[in-house]
Amino acid sequence: MEFPFDINQLFSERVSILDQSLLGSRKSASRPDLQAHIATVIDELGRASAKAQQLTAPITSASKLQTQRHQLYLLKDGESNGGRGVVVGFLKVGYKKLFLLDRQGAHIEAEPLCVLDFYISENVQRHGYGLELFDFMLQHKSLEPTLMAYDRPSPKLLSFLAKHHCLTQSVPQVNNFVVFEGFFQNRSAAQLRKVPLRKLDGDIKPYSVMEREAVRQEQRVPPWPFAPPHSPQRSVSSQYSPSLSVGSSPSRASTRAAPLSAHQSPLLERCRARRTSSLNRSELGFH
Repeated sequence: MEFPFDINQLFSERVSILDQSLLGSRKSASRPDLQAHIATVIDELGRASAKAQQLTAPITSASKLQTQRHQLYLLKDGESNGGRGVVVGFLKVGYKKLFLLDRQGAHIEAEPLCVLDFYISENVQRHGYGLELFDFMLQHKSLEPTLMAYDRPSPKLLSFLAKHHCLTQSVPQVNNFVVFEGFFQNRSAAQLRKVPLRKLDGDIKPYSVMEREAVRQEQRVPPWPFAPPHSPQRSVSSQYSPSLSVGSSPSRASTRAAPLSAHQSPLLERCRARRTSSLNRSELGFH
């Protein structure tokens, strides 16, 4: 990809590593005009990548790179374009916290390095530039490709990984990321954490159904002595009426029974004793 300015002046190395600072060389640090050119290069590469992947909008731009903790590896050919250089392509990576499924279907929390965008200019594809750029990143990160995750990989990227790194067996996921066999086996226990399944409300212990209903009813009204005279905390007969069934509303239960005071209801006292200190009002006397 050619530009109307000197690429070698922007990027001193064959492969430059860009981050939030957008610095391609020491010279560009003190030259606002050079940084503007670097931003132009990144924006053009992002648009070209989005077009090649048939995306509705670019996922790589200078503004995005400045606000995200990602790294962009940019490959140039410094001898082309009359010695002014051309940009061959780029590879963007970053760490993402993901919830993944292993082969057994267990939920695993991990934060792997992810390939987020990968593009080589169409007119120089199949010349080994993609492999050169990808291997440079792996060496720089001291990482194996099987330990990485890939965000919405295109068919070309999947073919590239299968051809050069023998990554063919992926582990199905429910999100847009793809991981391959070996991702879970080759990681230490510190890098992977199983996510416990959420329990259903009916499995909550040690409260019974009746006790949970009493707790919910208490939370709907202000605490004593601010509760109204006929609130559930001052008159609890409706909560424990024989006509109350699971799932029915306490307000619709029979209210013919004589009201009980708080210290006459051992069940309510047990409910309050089991709750946290902020709700533990069983020690207060109702006189």
